Amino acid sequence: MTQPTAPRGMRVFTTIWFGQLISTMGSGLTGFALGVWIYEETGSVTLFALNMLAFALPNLLVAPLAGALADRWDRRLVMIMADSGAGLSTLAIALLIIAGRLEIWHICVATAISSAFSTFQWPAYSAATTLLVPKQHLGRAGGMTQIGEAASQLVSPAIAGALFVTSGLQVVILIDFATFAFAILTLLLVRFPRAETTAEGAAGKGSLLREAAYGWKYITARAGLLGLLLYFASINFLYGMLGPLIQPMLLDMTTPNVLGYLFSIIGIGMLAGTLAMSAWGGPKRRVVGVLGSGAVSALFLILLGLRPSLALIAVAGFGAMFILPIMAGSSQALWQTKVAVDVQGRVFAARRMIAWSTGPLAIVLAGPLADRVFEPLMAVGGPLAGSVGRIIGVGPGRGTGLLFIVLGVLVALASAVAYLHPRVRRVEEELPDAVAGPAPGEEPAAVAAAASVA
Repeated sequence: MTQPTAPRGMRVFTTIWFGQLISTMGSGLTGFALGVWIYEETGSVTLFALNMLAFALPNLLVAPLAGALADRWDRRLVMIMADSGAGLSTLAIALLIIAGRLEIWHICVATAISSAFSTFQWPAYSAATTLLVPKQHLGRAGGMTQIGEAASQLVSPAIAGALFVTSGLQVVILIDFATFAFAILTLLLVRFPRAETTAEGAAGKGSLLREAAYGWKYITARAGLLGLLLYFASINFLYGMLGPLIQPMLLDMTTPNVLGYLFSIIGIGMLAGTLAMSAWGGPKRRVVGVLGSGAVSALFLILLGLRPSLALIAVAGFGAMFILPIMAGSSQALWQTKVAVDVQGRVFAARRMIAWSTGPLAIVLAGPLADRVFEPLMAVGGPLAGSVGRIIGVGPGRGTGLLFIVLGVLVALASAVAYLHPRVRRVEEELPDAVAGPAPGEEPAAVAAAASVA
């Protein structure tokens, strides 16, 4: 008997997925190493957070334009352009290190440029996935995409920490540049199918500015998608406070290489979650996968703040990272199914812009909230030392722990409120599918005919 072959579109998707997987791991090396370098050079949480802000802001400013162009242009060429620009900004940092002239502002500028180019890649990649992958496998494809993030969490910190200590920052950066080159090579080997024009796509045609605004118009006309998006904006605000606080806090507790191993342990959770999502595909009701995962993640966030223990942090981080791919994969599959393919670039860019719009505010507020509000509350002899302090302890870092607990409670409340909203809870029943569903194991003929390996 002959073995069934994978659909051609799936083979193209797997090729580009592998290239992006390697590139994401390389970017994880650079992100970890640059964070350590900034904190060790300055000892400033503010400057550490400033680099995170340099990454977040371009996503918001460039996203509408990026989405419109991703729908206008060949999505493969958009991804090649994005990887090339991000790779060259990384190479610039390496050259500055070799010349002995690297400054903090250089890193912030390069981070902003890399972020701007990456903003073009995501809507193009997401929309191309919808074209290449049969509807019933979109959940698995979302899980596969998350594997890159999981591998970055698992492998990159340990490798980056070891290389940073033994070989220096420039070696880490050059490896990242090589991974961008590999991703570009895989994109040069494939061709993407073009999306057929739908009624939504025809309605969104016009000037570049009009097309850029169409993504927002599309979402606001659909209350369920808008409610789900506002839920993610609130979740991203709450979780956005972790980034500026947790790595500096842990660097005060341990060394960069040990921190790398700790982050790698946490990354195992994300890898396990992505493998589970890739094999399972997520729950049939995607909205339950999103909101249920949010509620469970709140429990791990609360656990993260209970005690200043590296072991407990590893367990809490493992659990939170296991849940994340299920949440993200369910959300991605839901949006890919409900949004017309030829407008997904614009809609997904607006979706990311709105969902991430609260991130910069979280970065700005995290440090002052921890240092000026929560840490004094949990100091020895502080206002909450005799009550909450008896449960979670008092002293340095316990205010940040209390902040993590409060954030966890708010995540749980946000998940409950979103589920109680009927338009959000019933979004899958009330909105028709924009992507046709083939029979199991069957690929749409248009996709099979248009997708090819060069």
